[in-house]
Amino acid sequence: MSIRVIPDQDQPSAAIEISLEKPLADYDLLQIDQPTPREVDVVLVSQGFRDLVDDARGVLMDLLAHPPSSPHLTGSGGLDLARTASPPLELTQLTGAICPGDDEVYRPGLWIVLRDPHGKPKTTLPAGTQESIVAIAAELAKRLGLT
Repeated sequence: MSIRVIPDQDQPSAAIEISLEKPLADYDLLQIDQPTPREVDVVLVSQGFRDLVDDARGVLMDLLAHPPSSPHLTGSGGLDLARTASPPLELTQLTGAICPGDDEVYRPGLWIVLRDPHGKPKTTLPAGTQESIVAIAAELAKRLGLT
């Protein structure tokens, strides 16, 4: 499973791309690798993928309300700076994605956009917030069984 976090330049938001790289029997997603992007479209409109997106939305909303701690942001005294220093994030987009893989294959994936509603316009997210987003993405993938 591949996770990419792409901070938006001059915007207080970031995109997360999670490429599915293993079959997910619970969602009837058994054939992940596809030879063309058009064939990934069939996977993205399947009931199993829609169920995955619905589950991802539920888990993500919980993670945004109760963010996981980031190892780089936790203080030595047990103080979780990720929870106290970073502002809450909001979900602005969650959809399917066509993710290019190695060896000229394409895979379905999740495309998520998170935004800091308190961020200043025309500024990039601070490093601490970006680390929180990485921790949220990793925990989302773990809870959904994508790892």
